[in-house]
Amino acid sequence: MSITRDLLIDGKSVPARSGRTTGDVSPVTGEVYATVAAAGVEDVTFAVDAAEAAFESWRAVSPFARRTIFLRAADLLEERREQAIELMAGEVGGTRPWAAFNVGLAANILRESAAAITAPAGEVLTAQEEGALGLAVREPVGVVAAFSPWNAPLILGVRSVAAALAAGNTVVMKPSEDAPIACGLFVADLLHDAGLPAGVLNVVTNDPADAAEVAEALIADPRVRAVNFTGSTNVGRVIGTHAARHLKPALLELGGKNAIIVLDDADVDYAVDAAAFGVFMNAGQICMSGDRVLVHESLAGEFTRKFTAKVSALPAGDPSDPATVIGPLVGPAAARRVAALVADAVAKGATVLTGGGEPRGAFHPATVLTDVPQDAELYHAEAFGPLCVISTFATDDEAVALANDTDHGLTAGIITENGTHGLRVARRLRTGIAHINDQSVGDEPQAPFGGFKSSGYGRFGGRWAVDAFTSTRWITLATQQAHYPF
Repeated sequence: MSITRDLLIDGKSVPARSGRTTGDVSPVTGEVYATVAAAGVEDVTFAVDAAEAAFESWRAVSPFARRTIFLRAADLLEERREQAIELMAGEVGGTRPWAAFNVGLAANILRESAAAITAPAGEVLTAQEEGALGLAVREPVGVVAAFSPWNAPLILGVRSVAAALAAGNTVVMKPSEDAPIACGLFVADLLHDAGLPAGVLNVVTNDPADAAEVAEALIADPRVRAVNFTGSTNVGRVIGTHAARHLKPALLELGGKNAIIVLDDADVDYAVDAAAFGVFMNAGQICMSGDRVLVHESLAGEFTRKFTAKVSALPAGDPSDPATVIGPLVGPAAARRVAALVADAVAKGATVLTGGGEPRGAFHPATVLTDVPQDAELYHAEAFGPLCVISTFATDDEAVALANDTDHGLTAGIITENGTHGLRVARRLRTGIAHINDQSVGDEPQAPFGGFKSSGYGRFGGRWAVDAFTSTRWITLATQQAHYPF
């Protein structure tokens, strides 16, 4: 029997006004895993009504009371670990290690948000007038629209709302149609069970056919004062355009075309292990996944041989099996898209080192290519699947040029046994994140997370996220009466 869920508005489960529902299909079985309410524009308005009504009372809740809610929610998430793992496997095909990682990091995002609630905020300014005091005060903006993606549903579902709520805002959340429970309703359940008042966090699920209309209505509502979105660059452009049209700040964390660079002083065996993790964790469905592995020509032969052997032996199949590394993609269409990228590259001269072939439903084999030409779609497009390309370079200059030869700029990994060498290379990369002597996938809740270029703008994480969901006000206090010229 599938799960059935309504919208969550003003602390209550309510059906869509139209009575419509939509199916959430499991990529593992191909059957409906959950049925959720399919909201329309009228439901969006209802949700914003609730968020607006709850704002003043929520912002007035004492910092320590707010912090207690977030800490309790983190504990609840860890207590519900097995439920979360089962949910991720059924809804998006997440493997057990990946789901467990989601639980741990999402819990720590909640704890970091709790810490931010009582962290120092604002400044005392030097005033021009004698006896005056100037203050720069950070205050919540009001209602925030949050769009959460399916690929790391607990991490990114929590991240989309935690800092905004911690700063005293209320939120209307629109989770991905591919994971409306894991990256939406489950997250809201945790916070409400931890004591979050009704109306502070509202969740609006929708049918995929209505996604554009629902998103535009949410952003356009004049009571919504800020937007955050994590997802593909193409959809992010649309979200950013809507936000700009209505003069609302947007925090956008979008796709990547990330490189893992293996320098000439790297440990080859370590580089193989690091790159395999960075490319194939969650079947490559992470914005930070390494699409490209750039290897110094002196190590290329040994690295390619060992890496290909490791990738070809990665266990694939049922995500509920603890040994599985390569689970399904989010759906058959995603698997076909990856297969089409491979076929196009091969038709234009690329070589398949392992993998390739036709997908089986939502499953695509772990695939490694080389000699991918610049006119292949894969050279520029984000793979977002179990697929990478190996290329070689002769100098650091060439490695940097290859790594930067993309419209994206999210993250990078630099494998080296020489930290200063790695730092020199890292400083030249046009990415928001760079990990030296590590692969490209890395996230910590207190660190600034975001990219350059088509990978978006703004930063999640720590005080940077709080800054994104507050506005700075200048307030002066005159301690003596002023003298005016008339």
